[in-house]
This record gives sequence, C-alpha cells and structure tokens, in this order.
Amino acid sequence: MEHTFEIDDVSLYKKLCGNNDANIHILESVLGVEIIPRGNTLIISAAKDGSEKTLQALHLITDLLHDREASYELSEFDLRYLATAVLEGKKIRSDDINKLKITINETGKVIVPRTLNQARYVSSIHQGDVVFGVGPAGTGKTYLAVALALHFFLKGKVERIVLTRPAVEAGESLGFLPGDLIQKINPYLRPLYDALFEFLGFEKVYKLIEQGKIEIAPLAYMRGRTLNNAFIILDEAQNTTRSQMKMFLTRLGNKSKFVITGDITQIDLDKPRESGLLHAMKILSSIPQIEFIIFAKQDISRHPVVEKIVAAYEAKVHSE
Repeated sequence: MEHTFEIDDVSLYKKLCGNNDANIHILESVLGVEIIPRGNTLIISAAKDGSEKTLQALHLITDLLHDREASYELSEFDLRYLATAVLEGKKIRSDDINKLKITINETGKVIVPRTLNQARYVSSIHQGDVVFGVGPAGTGKTYLAVALALHFFLKGKVERIVLTRPAVEAGESLGFLPGDLIQKINPYLRPLYDALFEFLGFEKVYKLIEQGKIEIAPLAYMRGRTLNNAFIILDEAQNTTRSQMKMFLTRLGNKSKFVITGDITQIDLDKPRESGLLHAMKILSSIPQIEFIIFAKQDISRHPVVEKIVAAYEAKVHSE
C-alpha cells in the first residue's frame, strides 16, 4: 500500500528529511518501510500496518519539531526512539516530552526530556518529594536530576543543593588513594561536578560551593543531619548498604526533595544482595508519596553504541 504525508512548511520538511535524506533512511530501517521524498511530500510504501505506523511516527516527529526551538535538529536517537515507541504501540505525544523542558536562565541552557520515561521522571520530581530513578548508564538519571536541582535553586524554590554518593567504586579502596579525605572522595563525586559545570559554568559553581549553597559530600557526611529546604541527590545508590539507605532517607526535612539514582546491574558491594537500593525497591514501592521510575536500555541517550553495549551485557547475563 502507498500513503502520502505532506508538509507545507518547507523548513520543517527539510529538518524531517535531514541532510541527504539521512533521517528518512533511519526511519526506513527502523520501521521496515520505503519512504520516497517528492517535493514537500513523503510517499510511504509498505504493508497496511507498516504504513499506518509510519504515518503515526511522522506525525509525532513533526509535532515534536514544531514545538522545539528553530535551531533544534533531530538526532539519530530521537528518530529511533520515537519510531520504536510507535512500533511497540506506546501512547506518546510530543507534549508529554516538550512541556517538561528545564531552563537554566543564568546560562540560557534548555534541557528537554528525550524519552517518555525521562518525561515521567522530570514530572515526578516536580510533583513529589522522594523519587527513585533506576536504570542503566546513559539514561539521564543524574543529568536530569542535577538540572532540576539547579532549576529549583535558581527559582528560589529551595535554599541549597546537596549532592552525595557512597564511596564505593569498582573494588577500589579509599585507603590506597593519595591525599586527605576530601581529596580521596573527589574522584567519586566527579560526575556530579561535571554536570554542574556543564549547566552553570566552572566559576559560578565554585562560588556557590564556597557560599555553602551547593554541597557535594560523601554519604557518610549525611549522618545525624536533617536536610530542610534543600534539593538532595543521592547518586550511585546501588552501592549503599541497607543501613546507609535508611539513614539517608530519614534525613528528609521540611520543604525538601530527595532524588535517588542508581543502576542495579552495577553493584560494587562485596554482597550485592545487601544493596540498599534493591532493598528500598522491595519495601518502599507501596508508599504513595514515593515514586519509582524504571529506565530501560531504550532510554539511553548517550552515543548509540552504549545501548548496544548494555544489551550485549544483558544478553550475556541471561545466557549464563
């Protein structure tokens, strides 16, 4: 069967097709159809179901392009994710993603969720006080949480940002690292620094750290504290013990938000089953005020090969 998809806006049509019709070729490979550009019209040749799915995908992608800023260009990830979502019958609208953009006014940086799970994650953090983001590397768990923390802080919704991580990584021991405790712990906190620098710049971030408005500290520093009017992120939560996770969660004070991120496939504890994140997922999922967003490899928005790497490791684990 053949269907046609016509776009009156020439600029939008060119963005949809991409350079040398590169975007069209990606959609053809994902959707299993033939798409022929003619003027301002796309001719879709496919079986009935494939043709209808392609029309749905094209409507979704053009809606997303229409709602984005003029400089926005589709990435391969955008195309593959949206086309695959339509193929799998997921109910997704461009508004579900676009309306949740995060703006850092000081630098003009705008961050927009790129998948439905990322949109749900951002929405949950806006609406709730305790949110868990669980999933593989590259799904935007920490990146989006830091962006939202800065957004809330710069809007005056919280007085400070606290970023923390357990000091457990890939079997290394703090005792063998040079320097005092702060120097030893800094490598573990580097991903949090990197996200802050990207959003706000080096000088501004360090000024806020000196003022105590941004605190980056190991998880052990949280004991005995009550964190009021703050946005707190616990990163790499899969490497907390059960007692550490309980200690952290009970630090929640008035007018504060907790975001806990982790990847249960990368637990570096000597006894992985004792992970505080795994335990929390089992015993806290029934509490209405606590939200769990579970990311999948389809949400990985880093380099396209990262999703394939994650999938290969998952397949190996299941085969053993």
